Amino acid sequence: MAELRLEELSAKNAVAANNLGLKPGQEQFIAPTSYAMAAPFLDPSTAWSRVVLDGADEVVAFVMANFNSDAHEPEFRSCIWRMNVDAEAQGKGVGRFVVSSTADEARKRGFQRLTVIWEPGEDGPEDFFLRVGFVVVGQTQYGESIGAIEL
Repeated sequence: MAELRLEELSAKNAVAANNLGLKPGQEQFIAPTSYAMAAPFLDPSTAWSRVVLDGADEVVAFVMANFNSDAHEPEFRSCIWRMNVDAEAQGKGVGRFVVSSTADEARKRGFQRLTVIWEPGEDGPEDFFLRVGFVVVGQTQYGESIGAIEL
């Protein structure tokens, strides 16, 4: 894949982010990007929303993270809330770029750990998160896996 870069989520790229495609079976594991778009406006000091553009300036992924050292639950202090890689871009290093970029931002903000929560299941993101270095450290009350990677 061409050179990837991050851009802040904005009116200019929101429609493209909301129209990212999924592979069959993935829809049960991710909410539409539009669900996350309002959150940065609620607390822009902790919410971090970005799109990933490829070399042709096409939106190929969306990520929303939270960086809040005062969050009551430790898994929400430095975490990936939402991550969506377009179906056509999956398997081409885009997801790895998203995780790496989010980890870099967490480090810049002084965090030593990044977490992510996912719902286990066939066609779900678990294999990807384990492959990029997350380790399952717990489970939510709803049975979702909590993964962490030490920075």
